Amino acid sequence: MFRHMDNSEDKDSAAEEGVVAVRRAMRILGAFGIQDSALSLAELSRRTGFHRSTVLRLARTLAMDDYLAQRTDGTWRLAKAAGWLGACYQATFNVHDIVEPVLRELSISTGESATFYVREGNQRICVARVEGPRSIRHHVRVGAALPLHLGSPGRVLLAFAGEAGEPYESVRRAGYMMSLGERDAEVSSIAAPVYGINWTLMGAMCISGPISRLGEAVLMSHKETILAAASRLSRGMMGARQAR
Repeated sequence: MFRHMDNSEDKDSAAEEGVVAVRRAMRILGAFGIQDSALSLAELSRRTGFHRSTVLRLARTLAMDDYLAQRTDGTWRLAKAAGWLGACYQATFNVHDIVEPVLRELSISTGESATFYVREGNQRICVARVEGPRSIRHHVRVGAALPLHLGSPGRVLLAFAGEAGEPYESVRRAGYMMSLGERDAEVSSIAAPVYGINWTLMGAMCISGPISRLGEAVLMSHKETILAAASRLSRGMMGARQAR
């Protein structure tokens, strides 16, 4: 006795294979880093975990629509269609969509106000801020211009832009800076650098609050939290998928 077989199972199987092929193709594109002008077939195979024949088949398919191109020495590079996607991402990128959620998480985890500053000339500008939950807190308005050479965010911006001498050498070695009463005698903060594409310095993020609550020991207890947040924000700025 024969059972009637409709073709829905075949369609599902074909769809699944199609999804797998697309994800594998994305893995090929994702294997390239910002320092990779070209990669050999062997290196693409190593980075993706795919057999060389699979990589070659997918690379040739991607090359048909200008996402990859093969050089005369047989290596592969990203082509103009991949560049166009990157340009579209940059053109539609809204910094606040990335910055504010990270600041909010940082504020919740530390219980303090979290701020993102960028450098403009000899000043640092507050471009995004999430106020802490406590009634007594340090206030800075978005758009405010503050000195670079006073306070941990400004010092971090100077340090990671290559400022010579101390305290900047120490800040670069540590990867962060604490400030207690430097710009304002009643305010303390801890800040870390944030990077963008090609490891370009984008800004500095910090938490700040009254020095009576945020002493040196408390700031140190928040060090790993702010370093992790700065790393997460840097990955977001670079367009990488944020780890959860």
